[in-house]
Amino acid sequence: MPVPGNTIRVALVDDHMLVREGLREILRAEEDFAVVAEAGDSASAVAAVAAEKPDVVLLDVEIPGDEVTTTVRKMQAVSPATRVIILSMYDGPLLVQSLLGMGVKGYLLKTVTRLELVAAIRSVCADEGRIVLSVSPQSLIQAAGGLSVLSDRERGVLQLVAEAMSNAQIGHRLGLTEATVKRHLRNIFINLSAVSRIDAVNKAVAASLIESSQQADDRRTMRVPARLAPYRGRHPGPTTGPPPAAGARPGGGAA
Repeated sequence: MPVPGNTIRVALVDDHMLVREGLREILRAEEDFAVVAEAGDSASAVAAVAAEKPDVVLLDVEIPGDEVTTTVRKMQAVSPATRVIILSMYDGPLLVQSLLGMGVKGYLLKTVTRLELVAAIRSVCADEGRIVLSVSPQSLIQAAGGLSVLSDRERGVLQLVAEAMSNAQIGHRLGLTEATVKRHLRNIFINLSAVSRIDAVNKAVAASLIESSQQADDRRTMRVPARLAPYRGRHPGPTTGPPPAAGARPGGGAA
C-alpha cells in the first residue's frame, strides 16, 4: 500500500495507443501519480506487472490474449499487492460480478471524467477495503446483491440526504459533526461515481441501497382509518297512539 504523500505507481493496459496516451497525460498532470508501465495485450501486461509491481493497474477488458478474468488472476499471482481497476465500454452484470468476486478494486466505464478516474485511483490506494464502481444502475443492482457498495453509516447518511436534510441536520440526527458528514458524502460520491447529491440518491435508489423519499414517507406515515361521520338525519319522535282522525280538533273532539 502506498504511504500517504508518496507517489502512486500506475500501469496502463489497453490495446489502443490513443487511449493509453490520454490516460498517461491525465495521470502525469497529477503530482502524486507516476506511470511506470504500459501494455497492449495480456501477456505483456502480466510481464509488466511482475517486473514493476505497480500500486494500481488500469486494465481494459478487451485486450488481445487471455480472457480478462485469466489476466487478473495472473496479475494477482505475480503481484498480490497490486490493485486492479477495470476500464471498459461495457458493464455486463455477470462480468462485473465475476470480477468483483475475484477481488478487483474498481470497475469504471470509460465515460468517467478525469476527476472521477483520479479520485478512484486515490480512493482504492487509501483504503484497502474500498471498491469503486461506475456502471449502469442495472449492473449496480446485480453486483450489489453480494457486495456492500456503501457502509451502513454511508447508507444512513445518504438516506437522510434523500429526505432533503442538510449536512447540519444529518449531523444532528446521527450525532456526527458536519465535517464527518461531508467526509461520508465524499466517499459516497466516489463509490457511486456520483457528481451531486441528487445523482448519488438516484443511483442508490436504483440499486435498492436506500429508500426513495416517498418510500420513506409511506413507511413512517400511520394510516388512520377514516372516522365514521355522525348521523345527521331526523329521527322520528315518539308516538303515543294512532294519528288523529280526519276532521278531529287538536285536544280531541269533533270539528
